[in-house]
Amino acid sequence: VHQSKLDFFCKLGYGKQDICKVLESLGQEALEDDVLKELIRMGSKPQALESQVQPSLLKLVARGSCSTTLGSKWLGEDESDSSNYLRPIVIDGSNVAMSHGNKEIFSCWGIQLAVDWFRERGHTYIKVFVPLWRKEPSRQDSPIADQHILEELEKQSILVYTPSRKVKGKRVVCYDDRYIVKVAYEKDGVIVSNDHYRDLQNENPEWKWFIEQRLLMYSFVSNRFMPPDDPLGRHGPTLNNFLSKMPVLPEPKWQPCPYGKKCTYGNKCKFYHPERPHQAQLSVADELRAKTKVPISLGKEEDKRNFSP
Repeated sequence: VHQSKLDFFCKLGYGKQDICKVLESLGQEALEDDVLKELIRMGSKPQALESQVQPSLLKLVARGSCSTTLGSKWLGEDESDSSNYLRPIVIDGSNVAMSHGNKEIFSCWGIQLAVDWFRERGHTYIKVFVPLWRKEPSRQDSPIADQHILEELEKQSILVYTPSRKVKGKRVVCYDDRYIVKVAYEKDGVIVSNDHYRDLQNENPEWKWFIEQRLLMYSFVSNRFMPPDDPLGRHGPTLNNFLSKMPVLPEPKWQPCPYGKKCTYGNKCKFYHPERPHQAQLSVADELRAKTKVPISLGKEEDKRNFSP
């Protein structure tokens, strides 16, 4: 168990010393999620990411700005420069086709729409997995529309048929979901599907984390393929960062103070105050003197006179 967890986190790029420390503190039977959280809490970063971070990209943030962002967002170069910065795409063909066909027809046009969407973004590695028996002519119990699209995608080396055969008149089909998850895991890519693959999550703990973090869901709106702008939730990475190997850290945003001009925290307030030019670091007493236009020096001279003999 210790060796398997050590190999798993070494593949993610973490150092062996950090992994051993965490396993000693949490115990050998700790879950992968707990170990990963502890590694992040310790400040340990994958070695590949540490080499990519440039010191010139690190910026000082002024007080009063909310520089902390939820979710895992890493520093890196812009993915628009080259297709090498984009993740490989593995599409669950059956799920996409049935979703486009309203779960009644296997619509091959839906697969074409998904492939075209990723092509326009610049992805070069796109694979679609479909069971081999979908080559058979359309039947009443399993209707297929635009079947010629599968042949065109196969010629372009995009579509891959998973094996299936007939034994004594019964169709024997290999589990295509396992092909999809395995290829996406080996290529460190993204799975395009609305399926959660819960059976495969329970089968392999390494796949469990991968499916949770790399599953891209989608919708079809008027024959338009539309993945969400926040694939992992509101506080997760954006779609561009999710599909990129080296996500870009967004610029820090100033969050206004909820109390506005009624705020009494003064220079201790961590929020932005538009009424304070350049976020002046003044104490509450200094702000009150400035508002009443009473110089600080005059106040001190009056105190000296009152206490003089």
